[in-house]
Order: sequence, then C-alpha cells, then structure tokens
Amino acid sequence: MKNTLITIVGPTAIGKTALSIKLANHFKSDILSSDSRQFFKEMTIGTAVPDPDELAAAKHHFIQDRSIFEAYNVGEFERDALEKLNTLFTENNTQIMVGGSGLYVDAVLKGLDYFPEVDASIRENLTNDLAEKGIEYLQQKLKDLDIETYNNIELENPHRVMRALEICIGTNKTYSSFKNKPKAKRNFKNIKVGLTADRQLIYDRINLRVDLMIENGLIEEAKKLYEHKELNALQTVGYRELFNYFDGTFTKEFAISEIKKNTRRFAKRQLTWFKRNQETIWFDYAEDIKTIIATIEEKIKNER
Repeated sequence: MKNTLITIVGPTAIGKTALSIKLANHFKSDILSSDSRQFFKEMTIGTAVPDPDELAAAKHHFIQDRSIFEAYNVGEFERDALEKLNTLFTENNTQIMVGGSGLYVDAVLKGLDYFPEVDASIRENLTNDLAEKGIEYLQQKLKDLDIETYNNIELENPHRVMRALEICIGTNKTYSSFKNKPKAKRNFKNIKVGLTADRQLIYDRINLRVDLMIENGLIEEAKKLYEHKELNALQTVGYRELFNYFDGTFTKEFAISEIKKNTRRFAKRQLTWFKRNQETIWFDYAEDIKTIIATIEEKIKNER
C-alpha cells in the first residue's frame, strides 16, 4: 500500500499546527484539519485557527469552510475527508492530517461505530433535564451509567453527553460497548505522531493562549455570536463561558478563569483519548524537527 497519512495528535496548545506545516513543507503535502472547532468561519479567535501566514505556508482543508448555521457531523466529515484524501493521494502519496478532536481523527482512520436507533422521547427528556437541572446533572448520570465514556467524552459539550446518555438509556447497554468494532478498510497506511509535554507546562501554555485570545478580541467575537448561542457549533469551551458572562451569570474574570479550567480539563481528556493508541509515536513538543522527520521516513520506508 503506497499511500500514507501522517496524523498529528496531542493536547490543545501543544504546537500541532506548527509541526503539521513543517511536515507538509518537507513532504510537499496538503494538510487536512480534523479539529471540529475550526470548521466554522464565524469562529476564529476562540478556536485558534491558523493565522494567515500559517495558512499560506501550506494548503489547508476543512478550515473555516462552512458556517455555524450549517449542520455538520462526524459522519459527514468522515465522508468528506476520505473523498479529499482520495484526490490528494493521486497527486502525492503522503498527506498530513492534524487535529485534537479524537472522534474526528478516529472516524477518518478507522471509521465510525454503529449505534442503534432509540426512542426520540429519550432525547426530549434529556433536553428537559439539561434545561431544568443543568449539565452537571447529565454528567453525573453518564458517570453512573458508563464510566468509560464519562472519562473520555467532552463533558462540557451537552450534545455529546446527551448522545451517550440516550444510547445508554435506550439500549440498556453502555455507549462504550458499541465502540471499537471492526471497521471498513482504508486505502492508506497511517502513521500517528503525538506531541506532549510535562502536564504543568501544557497547562501553562493553555493559560497563556487564553490570555492571548482575550487580548486578541475573543470577548468581542463571542459577543457577535451570542444571539446564536444555542447552536451546536457554539457549545464549546471559550464561547460557552463568555455567554454566561453576557447572561450575567459569571463575572468577566470568572468566565476567563473557567475557560482556562475547562480547556485544561479538555487537554487532559485529549491525552487520555490519544494515549489509548499504542502505535502512536510520541515526541516532546520541543523535539527537533529533523528527528521527527527521520523517524517518520524510516517508518514509511518499513511499511511500504
């Protein structure tokens, strides 16, 4: 199999974008983004979209290519990403994918899991619980019903939590029990590269990034999106906390501290998710690019 997809994973703010550009330039490839927060053109600062210089340094796909008003899910991304890869592999049989959304990465590399249909009334009841009792109630319910999913899911995203819960309730089985079944074959080999660092250093980088986002206008960006706050695309860290500030629930200072806290929690879950794959080649975030390239090239040589 001659096609190879190099996938770069790791926690937020670790330096995945910079590495992907260096690798794309070396292998003369394009970059597919599998970051579900960066698909939407109305969200720039809060999703750490690559800046204009970075976007110009390599050809990117799935970066701000749709609106928050367009429904888009992981199944559609899997389809679109595979179609794009099929085209790109005709031009260069080594391509790059980068992103911190574990579910979207796995969809491209392994395919999606099958989940049975459940009664629509379950989602209605969960939606009412969310409105009346809050996300913490649903999080605890998921913890009680499916601790494995609780430890790996994006807990601050109510839609993800409700999706897992409706499967648990509607099937009397855990959401996680439907995962990791045999999937469709891919027409490419995958080399997964992970970036990591000491946990405190990761947290420090996250705190600094949030401060820079605030300086660069995140509050103003969120304010423009506030009237659409119920949209699924906006149920994400960095926006939800500021919506609470605009509602008067949080002070500005507390909202910023919550963004930092929730982003740190998200990074911890990202590492948990990605560390499950024993084939990932992990590097310190400050590793010399020549070492990373040499390791990848050796693996490509051995697998072709």
